[in-house]
Order: sequence, then structure tokens, then C-alpha cells
Amino acid sequence: MSTTTLDADIAAAPVPEAEREVVPAPAPAAASAPAAAPAKRPRAPSRERTFGTKVAGQPAFVLHSYPYKETSLIIDLFTRDFGRVALIAKGAKRPHSQLRGVLQTFQPLSSSWVGKSELRTLTDAEWVGGMLPLEKTALLCGFYLNELLVKLLARDDAHPRLFDQYVATLNQLAHNEPAPIVLRKFERALLKETGVAADLTRCTDTRRTVQADVLYVVDPERGPRPERAADPWPRVAGKTLLDMEREDYQDVATQAQSKQLMRFLLAHHLGGAPLNTRQILIDLMQL
Repeated sequence: MSTTTLDADIAAAPVPEAEREVVPAPAPAAASAPAAAPAKRPRAPSRERTFGTKVAGQPAFVLHSYPYKETSLIIDLFTRDFGRVALIAKGAKRPHSQLRGVLQTFQPLSSSWVGKSELRTLTDAEWVGGMLPLEKTALLCGFYLNELLVKLLARDDAHPRLFDQYVATLNQLAHNEPAPIVLRKFERALLKETGVAADLTRCTDTRRTVQADVLYVVDPERGPRPERAADPWPRVAGKTLLDMEREDYQDVATQAQSKQLMRFLLAHHLGGAPLNTRQILIDLMQL
């Protein structure tokens, strides 16, 4: 039995007649003396004031949303200072809701919410503007970025540098910069921010610098090492690893090998969970 339950049982138990304390009745007050007003007990703080947390004007993007009850949405928001947060957008599906046309993917927002539980309540969202919309293949690439963030980022884990990288990546896609190069840079930044990206310039076996003319494999948990005949992992040239660390993807061989390497590393860290948008992009662009 817990202490709380035990205390409650003791308090509720009847006290034997012999053990009751006899308290004399107070003498009647004089007629001329006014009765003293009962002392006011301090009001207990409301649950909302005690547990509520307000955030206002937070830069954010909608990663994903789905219906909640008849008129509301649950949205997965990527924010600069709070990471991924889940919010209820009450009434967002109503025809005249101010949120209806605002909660769109790839649109920069200024968001506000209240609550301290895992699922907070959205109180305001305003479109900030200043970014070109994504179209055609760039739009698919944007959904690919969002799927990566949803599946690889823990909730309530702030990544301000990754948020800035996300904004820069959307801008690059909107301006028709080469999608394979843009995506490789973001994938690498995502793995670095989540703490699972190894240093590609140093061999894990010898701690020596990776050599451009040597073939390597990358252990997902440790980093690069010289390839062996029985290795099932993709082989990449040392030059590719050095280029990736410098974010230099001009070499055609670097583009091809980095594509295979990142596909392998992401599959490992996703635990085999499929990326739906990735498969679409592979089919369309051979990414």
C-alpha cells in the first residue's frame, strides 16, 4: 500500500470515544463586539497557470498534418528553437478558419502555442513569406526532406542549425539548383545534427587520413575503413569521402558514389523503415 493511500485510510478511520479530545465551547461574544470576518484562504493557482507554457512568434514549418475529430488538425511542426512539436490546430478544417489556408507545407510561419504536454494547442500561425513555392520535382524533394525529419528527429529536440539548413535547402530547390547535390548536403547535415555521422576524412582502423586513391567502406556506427573482399557495404573512393566532407559534389563519380553511400547510411539509421518519397524520387530522377 502506498503512503498516500495509507494516510487517507488513517484520516478516514473513526476515532474511539475515549481518545477524542474534548474542546470547550467558546464563550458567546459581547453584543457590542462585531463578529470577526473569517480569514480568506489563498486561492490555489489554476491548473492552466501552473502547467501551461506559452510560446509566441516561433519560426516554423509544417512537416505533416492529419485530421483530428471533425474540424481540427494535428500538425507536426518543425521549429527553430524547439525542434519538432506536435500541436492541435482547433477548428482549422472549418471553411472560415484563419488557419485553413496558412498551415501549408514549405511556407515559413510565425507560430504560437500553449501547453506543456506532448500535444500542445496551436493558438496562432501567420504566414511570413519571402520564399518561392516549390514546384514539380522540387516539390517532391521537399516532401522527401519532411519525411526524413519526421522519421529521424526526436520530438522537442532543438536543432537551430538544421532548421537554417532546411530553409537554405528549400530556397535552393525553389531556385532550381541541382537536386541531387542539394539533397546530399542536407542528408549529411541531418546525420551530423542527430549525432550519427562519422568523420569521413579519417580511417577508423588506423586513425590516419583517408587517401583519395584507396577504396573504402563506411561502417554506419564507426566510420570509414579500407574495403575488404567480404564487405557487403557499398565501396567508395577516398576522394568521394573527402569531397563529401568538403561539400564538393562537382565530380560525377562523387555524385554517384555519395548517392549509394547515403542511401545505405539512411537505411541503417532508419532501422529499415521505408522512405516513400525516396522511392518516388529514385523512379523519377535516379537519385
